[in-house]
Amino acid sequence: MKFDKPAGQNPIDQLKVVGKPTDRVEGPLKTTGTAKYAYEYNEEVKNPAYGYILGAAIARGTITRIDQTAANAAPGVLSIVTAANAGPLQTGKFYVSRFLAGPQVDHYHQAVAIVVAETFEQARSAAALLKVEYKKQSGSYDLEASKDSAGPPSPGPYTPPAETRTGDFEGAFETAQVKLDQSYSTPDQAHAMMEPHATIAKWDGDKLTCWCTIQQLNWGVRDLAFILGIPKENVRLISAYIGGGFGGKGTVLSDLVAASLASRAVGRPVKLTLQRPLMFNNTIHRPKTIQRIRIGAKSDGTITAIGHESWSGNLPGGMTESTIASTRLLYAGANRLTKLRLAVLHLVEGSAMRAPGEASGMMALEIAMDEMAEKLQMDPVGFRIKNDTQEDPEKPGRMFSTRKLVECLQTGADKFGWEKRNAKPGAIKEGDWLIGMGVASAMRGAPIVKSAARVRLDNSGKITVETDMTDLGTGTYTIIAQTAAEMMGVGIDQVKVKLGDSSFPESSGSGGQLGAASSTSGVYAACMKLREAVANKLDFDAEKAQFSDGRIILGDKSAALSEAAKDGELVVEDEMTYGELSKQFAQDTFGAHFVEVGVNAFTFEIRVRRMLAVCHAGRILNPKAARSQVIGAMTMGVGAALMEEMVVDKRVGFFVNHDLAGYEVPVHADIPHQEVILLEDIDPTMSPMKAKGIGELGIVGVAAAVANAVYNATGIRVRDYPVTLDKLLRAV
Repeated sequence: MKFDKPAGQNPIDQLKVVGKPTDRVEGPLKTTGTAKYAYEYNEEVKNPAYGYILGAAIARGTITRIDQTAANAAPGVLSIVTAANAGPLQTGKFYVSRFLAGPQVDHYHQAVAIVVAETFEQARSAAALLKVEYKKQSGSYDLEASKDSAGPPSPGPYTPPAETRTGDFEGAFETAQVKLDQSYSTPDQAHAMMEPHATIAKWDGDKLTCWCTIQQLNWGVRDLAFILGIPKENVRLISAYIGGGFGGKGTVLSDLVAASLASRAVGRPVKLTLQRPLMFNNTIHRPKTIQRIRIGAKSDGTITAIGHESWSGNLPGGMTESTIASTRLLYAGANRLTKLRLAVLHLVEGSAMRAPGEASGMMALEIAMDEMAEKLQMDPVGFRIKNDTQEDPEKPGRMFSTRKLVECLQTGADKFGWEKRNAKPGAIKEGDWLIGMGVASAMRGAPIVKSAARVRLDNSGKITVETDMTDLGTGTYTIIAQTAAEMMGVGIDQVKVKLGDSSFPESSGSGGQLGAASSTSGVYAACMKLREAVANKLDFDAEKAQFSDGRIILGDKSAALSEAAKDGELVVEDEMTYGELSKQFAQDTFGAHFVEVGVNAFTFEIRVRRMLAVCHAGRILNPKAARSQVIGAMTMGVGAALMEEMVVDKRVGFFVNHDLAGYEVPVHADIPHQEVILLEDIDPTMSPMKAKGIGELGIVGVAAAVANAVYNATGIRVRDYPVTLDKLLRAV
């Protein structure tokens, strides 16, 4: 099915099941511990061996010798895989990291060897016996020191233009009545998901099956086949449940490659999981940025010039952090400039992390908007509203498909009690605590891509949906079940959803806030085809018939769906593809975040007291799941604002705090009650579902709202994240 014109009325609009706050269909499996994650397929995989990765002890250089004598003689050791015996390996199509060092070492904790043994403990013990000799080389580990050598990033499918210009930015900024020119920085951050990267690999002849933790199985099959040099059709990946990913499990990483090599080496299945301390320097991360933002405005608050320049670093060939994405679209302004610059750093690869680009970019932009509002002596909410736009600022005449940023800001201000905010910093005190409020806009793109599904109807009237879509804990199983139930006129308990198997039809996968809208649209297409098959089988007019209560109905005539499958299961498959609507309209999601903090007047400890998010993201398929996504994202935003920073040892080139003891993330005690308002809306330009993603919108802007609240409480402006008490104390 091709979607190439705005959607009209369709079966989803009945909203009997879709749009309801539905409990997760897989919830009982997860709460009883019976949902199987990648490392837990013990019944399917008999007599596995265990793999253990030894990471490089240097950040850059060459391996001159590996003495395996003691390790080979250790109890239970079956094989040791290194670059010398692994065979030729390519790099994938998305990440640039080489998954096995040798002889060159590209970054600290790059895999040097995979020890395979009868037990995990034996493999770990033997790995400690390996003696690796290195010849060190100098490297670049400091973005500030490398900033002047940074150049424009190479063009790529996930990289915006290195530079954009609209109008005369320099001239407009120079002549602006009020100006801001400030620099901001965001640190390296880790995904720190609960489930580590893990794989069970098993070869059957030249066929490879992996139970893994991958967000996008189509990319995973493509990349693993290319890395190993085998046909795609020989690879099957199974990823039924994922214990958190946040972009950190997008496609193939070292666990999948290492387990596959190890299994091939010993001729039996191999289980391998990355130990937590290895994940931070071995996989991927959100890279550090330095950003310069300039805003010029008339004295009435009208923005006349806006410029955003950003520097980040990566391994050679890696992507840039696209921090300028929101600046290009969020606020009006006739004269505009964005620049991206990328330096070579010899740290582990920087890549996608929840709302890549927008999250870190808005950490800077939304502080700058507050600083500009103060210069103009305007309310920060009012300043943002004044510079709203209903058309793409870079392409006048290209309208937003739907955009309710103003309503988000106004609704949030009213609900949060923004009128009680004192514009004078440090003016409100409760006992020993200075109280402040902060606000930030939110914006995240709403991509949608091709996605397919297979739908089955059996002779009991039950529906089974099969698609290789994944569920990171986001509620995918449930919204797909809701979609199929709505389309076929059955209860959600009559729908079974099977996900995360690359032998199923290829879906969008989970990432970039595209999964919900894309995967449900693929299910919609398959269900439309199944409706036609049922109607044809039972002699109904498919275009006029209704599907309700497990029956097909037209006038006085009706029949049970099960009748259509009495002679055998009905099976159909289809995909949703797209035309040019995404080029005709700017398709994005919007929101507003409001935060209240308390800052201790003596110790400068920061406590988040209240949080509110107002979100506008098309039709909300499941309000309960959507709220869960948003409050999780808000929690990550608090972490980004106040805690999260991977600290680089710039002498030797690695992240020092590479475990959950040293890398701090919020816990329950850090987070107050969070409120979420989901604005009612549909976007008919997206798909027949009229929905957009929301999982990444919830993090964008949160950190800046926290930072702005801290400033309102203390009068101290911190422009280098995270906002920690030592920075406040130094400013005092």
